Amino acid sequence: MMRPIRMTFTTAEIAQRIAGEVLGDATAPLTGFATAERARPGDLTFAETEEYFKAAENSAATAILAEKKFSSAHKTVIHVANGRIAFAQALELFFPEQKMVPGIHPSAVVAASAQVDPSAHIGPHCTIGERVVIGARCALVAGNFIGEDSTVGDDTKLFSHVTIYPHSQIGQRVRIHAGAVIGADGFGYVFDAGIHRKVTQVGITIIGDDVEIGAGTTIDRGALGTTTVGKGTKIDNLVQVGHNVQIGEHCLLCAQVGIAGSAKLGNHVVLAGQVGIAGHLKIGNHVTVGSKSGVMHNIPEGETWLGTPAQPDKQAKRIVIAMQRLPDLFKKIAEWERKLGGKFE
Repeated sequence: MMRPIRMTFTTAEIAQRIAGEVLGDATAPLTGFATAERARPGDLTFAETEEYFKAAENSAATAILAEKKFSSAHKTVIHVANGRIAFAQALELFFPEQKMVPGIHPSAVVAASAQVDPSAHIGPHCTIGERVVIGARCALVAGNFIGEDSTVGDDTKLFSHVTIYPHSQIGQRVRIHAGAVIGADGFGYVFDAGIHRKVTQVGITIIGDDVEIGAGTTIDRGALGTTTVGKGTKIDNLVQVGHNVQIGEHCLLCAQVGIAGSAKLGNHVVLAGQVGIAGHLKIGNHVTVGSKSGVMHNIPEGETWLGTPAQPDKQAKRIVIAMQRLPDLFKKIAEWERKLGGKFE
């Protein structure tokens, strides 16, 4: 595990920053954050179940971050209202984001017409095309390509070898991880005289504010019009978003999800791992789709669907239960056939 940048906080200081309350030694120094099995003296650890809290009590950690239902006779505990939120907040204190030094690396190629904010960091071997606009405090880590007429909003970070095709619009505070490709051609062809003739893709891609895009993910430009990802949406690694797809705000797309062209997702949609969405479908707000599901129909708002083909969760579960009973049913049929001396057709 990464070790934190060496900083020292007292338990009281940590509690103040995460809206917690110290039960025990408020002056104990904390220099790190670790799991119970790896904790050393000076570390803060986290527990959200009885099992993990017992492990934390028996660990070398100096203090435990936990919700108010937990207490210890011999360990300092920082009580919080929501353990998961406090966990995320505390990690940021011990593992702050690396600060990127403003400036343009000598190996970077920047078009004369591009506008790069002086506070931005342009790392080695980056290429920035004509009329590109790079906002304040952006960081292009290394080997990034930004195509012509694209914009990258303030405080956005592109990890190594992210490719942004021309005319793309990237919002503020966006994080795009290594190897992701934004704005490539959509998969559009027509069959003509025995060959697949390419349909020229002339649309754009728009990524909203506070979006995170995982490593190796690809988001295609629109054939005409736009492919959009709404603000606050988080996309995992190896996700494919087809041309003209519209993804709403604050959605979660887990690894290996595939969304075919022109599908529309509402706000707060959750697609679990390896979900496939067929083209031109409409997925309502607050929909959840279980892993490995193949969605072939529109899904109304607020529903949970499972399976291939995907169906409402209660119906899908009944089908799974029925399938599990099939071996016993076949045995019973064979017994009836023996007793009756014939085969059921």
